[in-house]
Amino acid sequence: MRSVVKAAGTGDQHWLVIIPAGVPNTLIENVQANRDLTREGQSLGVIVPEEDRMPVAALCATSWKSAKECISLQGHFVGTACGHHGPYTPDVLFWSTILFFSTFFMSAFFKQFKTSRYFPTKVRSMISDFAVFLTIVIMVLLDYAIGVPSQKLKVPSKFQPTRDDRGWLINPIGRNPWWTVLAASIPALLCTILIFMDQQITAVIINRKEHKLLKGCGYHLDLLMVAVMLAVCSIMGLPWFVAATVLSISHVNSLKLESESSAPGEQPRFLGIREQRLTGLVIFLLMGCSVFMTGALQFIPMPVLYGVFLYMGVSSLKGIQFFDRLKLFGMPAKHQPDFIYLRHVP
Repeated sequence: MRSVVKAAGTGDQHWLVIIPAGVPNTLIENVQANRDLTREGQSLGVIVPEEDRMPVAALCATSWKSAKECISLQGHFVGTACGHHGPYTPDVLFWSTILFFSTFFMSAFFKQFKTSRYFPTKVRSMISDFAVFLTIVIMVLLDYAIGVPSQKLKVPSKFQPTRDDRGWLINPIGRNPWWTVLAASIPALLCTILIFMDQQITAVIINRKEHKLLKGCGYHLDLLMVAVMLAVCSIMGLPWFVAATVLSISHVNSLKLESESSAPGEQPRFLGIREQRLTGLVIFLLMGCSVFMTGALQFIPMPVLYGVFLYMGVSSLKGIQFFDRLKLFGMPAKHQPDFIYLRHVP
């Protein structure tokens, strides 16, 4: 027989009022009305005294972490100090904001560490190359040490479809009538145009001449592989994917070659891109292996991931001609770089 579990907070403790399922609702409401616990005018929930507990209710005291236990017992929370998902925990928003901005600024600091004066060149280069990874590790350890229950990355514990009523393969039509196939052709055409533009625009940005690529591009082959994989994802009910612009630009920036020696005060010269397939292969192999790393991934706070996304978006703006042109509006003419489009206006 299931019980209704009600939660109430008092100071540093979290009280659970366990009311058997057979108790009438009117009796429960009467107990709540007469035994409501208040603190500074704020309703915290219901506490039933010793003489009223049996057989109406049973009372137990536990820590704030027992909110998960309350949810697992099919319970719900009452009182203005308790939200829909459980008792409110102080400082979560403030700590999440600190994690978010700390991740962004620390990633940028480590990325620029290559030009600092500390440590040997190899060490500085290593810190710069693994800036985001080091930042995530530091932020996860810091979040664990502080102990504020920030929102964590939700990952499934088993390698299976998220819904129990479906398998790995999906019937494209299902229970829909036959005419939905014809009706779906209109949004399918719009999605085709969107996917084509997103894929090809990303490919054009990556293969522009400023990157000094030596190997040829494969626009048609890339588009063919995307089409085949989208068909497979549709049959299996998986999300669609195309070339990610921000991730692709970040990948290219991480493979840049620069001159090792330069005059004092002079920036290193850009020499080209390390054109190889190894990093892409390792990236997707690690993505596939991530399904076996759920035990570690569930400790990553969501604000840390948001900070990484912000850093990737901001860092990808570097070298974009449109963004460089926008910065010229607030730059005096004597400080403007020697861009070709400033000397020769078409």
